[in-house]
Amino acid sequence: MSRDADADLPAGPEMPGALPEALRAELIAFRRDLHMHPELGNQEFRTTAALKARLEKAGLQPRVLAVGTGLMCDIGTEDSARSAIGGGRAGVRPMLALRADIDGLPIPDTKSVPYRSTVPDRAHACGHDVHTTVALGAGLVLAELAKSGRLPRPVRLIFQPAEEVLPGGALDTIDSGVLDGVGRLIGLHCDPKVEVGRIGLRPGPITSACDRLEVSLDGAGGHTARPHLTTDLVAAAAKVAVEVPALVARRIDARSGLAVTWGRIESGHACNVIPQHAELSGTVRCLDLAAWRTAPDLVHAAIDEIATLHRAKSQINYIRGVPPVVNEVVSTELLRDAMAVRRGQASVEDTEQSLGGEDFSWYLERVPGAMARLGVRRVGDTTRRDLHCGDFDVDEGAIQVGVELFTAAALIDGHRP
Repeated sequence: MSRDADADLPAGPEMPGALPEALRAELIAFRRDLHMHPELGNQEFRTTAALKARLEKAGLQPRVLAVGTGLMCDIGTEDSARSAIGGGRAGVRPMLALRADIDGLPIPDTKSVPYRSTVPDRAHACGHDVHTTVALGAGLVLAELAKSGRLPRPVRLIFQPAEEVLPGGALDTIDSGVLDGVGRLIGLHCDPKVEVGRIGLRPGPITSACDRLEVSLDGAGGHTARPHLTTDLVAAAAKVAVEVPALVARRIDARSGLAVTWGRIESGHACNVIPQHAELSGTVRCLDLAAWRTAPDLVHAAIDEIATLHRAKSQINYIRGVPPVVNEVVSTELLRDAMAVRRGQASVEDTEQSLGGEDFSWYLERVPGAMARLGVRRVGDTTRRDLHCGDFDVDEGAIQVGVELFTAAALIDGHRP
């Protein structure tokens, strides 16, 4: 996108949609409340109620999704919103959608902060409380602009449940009709490797596909003194664990990044008994969308070959997860321009493709869009931190940055032809 296309928009704090100090403080308090009360996928009733109440207070009309948690909320003229929900009509421009995920994780919060989780073995350890607060804040700012006629086209907020539950709550959310009338979708994800005040962007694949794999092996057990009379399931399971990843890797282009990684292997109860049953479970990750589509057949064939060689009967449960998030170029440039308008070109950095999975990908199978990585690392903090850890936390200045990014993107997108 050319910067000339945005020449009618003032840059920096003067751009419409700047975050008032009172709202900034409110959003930090809202995020801390969510952080103290994390809810697992499809159980986010308190979170949904809190969002609904605040949006209604702003004069908006949020609608709870069909699954009972999560919601969608349109901002803009009533006529535009109605026609967009019905699939659009001539003369009405498609909406820009802002997506946030709202669920927590089943792990304990190990931080010593006043807003530590009050729910045992539950934590917002992936930043979804920040994503939710950013989308809420952007919605409140855009609602004020809409009241004064300064919102150039309708915007939809999508608060999605169950991102952490394979194959992702995005599929149920899509079935609720959240993409009807949407022409473009943007999102963000906290990144503890990126400093606060900055975002990471990458056109094309930015995350990996992620599937779950469960394997059962069965055979005649017996005494360890006579393995030749048995199906040596411990040896068979070990061979599957070691040789299947290598075999799959040799049957696909190495540039696809297809990797089988085991997280659990279990068999037997006594040192002198060859068991009759063994189990393995793990993940299949893939950087390439086309290769991901062929992965189940490759993995099935490799497991069956190894199991047959060792006279074991195999049962394979290959659970489809999510495809890679593939950022569309125009949407990626929209995010780049939005951040540059607010905080300058230096606030945007290139980012690498991650092996993590993200169900934002399901939306991008249907509409163009992109996801940015939101910097949450405190300036000067050299501690290595990661997502899905009990001590995960953010510099809350990232909330304002995220709101600015979303609001600027909505305004820039709305002023384009």
